[in-house]
Amino acid sequence: MSNKVYKVLLADDDPDYLYQMAFHLRKCGYEVVAVESQAEAEQVISKMKPDLAVFDLMMESDDSGFILCYKLKRRYPEVPVILATAVARETGITFGLNSGQDRDWIRADLYLEKGIRPEQLDLEIKKLLKI
Repeated sequence: MSNKVYKVLLADDDPDYLYQMAFHLRKCGYEVVAVESQAEAEQVISKMKPDLAVFDLMMESDDSGFILCYKLKRRYPEVPVILATAVARETGITFGLNSGQDRDWIRADLYLEKGIRPEQLDLEIKKLLKI
């Protein structure tokens, strides 16, 4: 069993959600870099390579999460990305990563609806990091 501490980049413009998710991920043993905007996340990506990233879809713009996925994957193609969003609940619009075309366009490894339980998120992260 490796005692490596995995670095998770967490970006969400909802401070309550960000705090709660960072708290739970730290409790699960991850090192968390939590930022409240696409711009801050881009700065972090330019300075360090996270082991995994969790991005909110809509921050400064409706597609902030997509832009961050693209920028992170361009720089670090092997880093898994989870897109977390409440867009389906708020708008009724749904999309997934079921087709190759969706994955090519979205560039995320996993798409989760907000409201995910912390234990479930931890499980998904472990699957993506293969730990």
